[in-house]
Amino acid sequence: MSAALALGDDALVLSHRLGEWAGHAPVLEEEVALANIALDLLGQARVLLSLVGDEDELAYLREERAFRNLQLVEQPNGDFAHTIARQLYFSVYQHLLYERLAAGNGEFAPLAAKAVKEVAYHRDHAEQWVLRLGDGTEESHRRMQAGLDALWRFTGEMFQPVEGLDDTDSGVDREELRGSWLAAVSGVVERATLTLPTGPRSGGWAAGAGRQGLHTEAFGRMIAEMQHLHRSHPGASW
Repeated sequence: MSAALALGDDALVLSHRLGEWAGHAPVLEEEVALANIALDLLGQARVLLSLVGDEDELAYLREERAFRNLQLVEQPNGDFAHTIARQLYFSVYQHLLYERLAAGNGEFAPLAAKAVKEVAYHRDHAEQWVLRLGDGTEESHRRMQAGLDALWRFTGEMFQPVEGLDDTDSGVDREELRGSWLAAVSGVVERATLTLPTGPRSGGWAAGAGRQGLHTEAFGRMIAEMQHLHRSHPGASW
């Protein structure tokens, strides 16, 4: 069940990060949009984690090293352009992955078929904001480029093999997925008058060991906040 845990943790952690925008988004409409995306991801996380065990225990009682999410999704929100850069990189990857899983014969095909429409909305939302910020003012262009540059080194991890997700039934070809992702992201970045980062995405100078349980400093603070209520009042109910 490594794949269910990995995909479920991706959705859970990114959902929490997006939820942190509640009360802080730049405009009211965007506050609603980010909250809706967070809820979609939380729903995916519940289904995936329930395949592994008790979803509440997995979310609120695991230690940091037991999480298997990508380091990309645990990165702090930063300013709005930083969040949008994270959304572009991840939502394009997730949409392409779920399309392939939905077309395959693996155990995740039913889940992916149900989720692919909402993931397509997440991708479109991110792409539209990259275009607006990149082709907007000098300041928005600068911030959008800074966000893309800062998170680029975390993107190589998305294409590492995941146990249970790379068999012939799943319909996922990692190299083909990598190429499709790069072409899609490049197209959006170029249309937004931005520049695709040139730094390494994998290897010794890149980041990314979240699938092995190694996480960045910010993640420890995030799960401490996420788990605080459940750990403080075990078994509590409304």
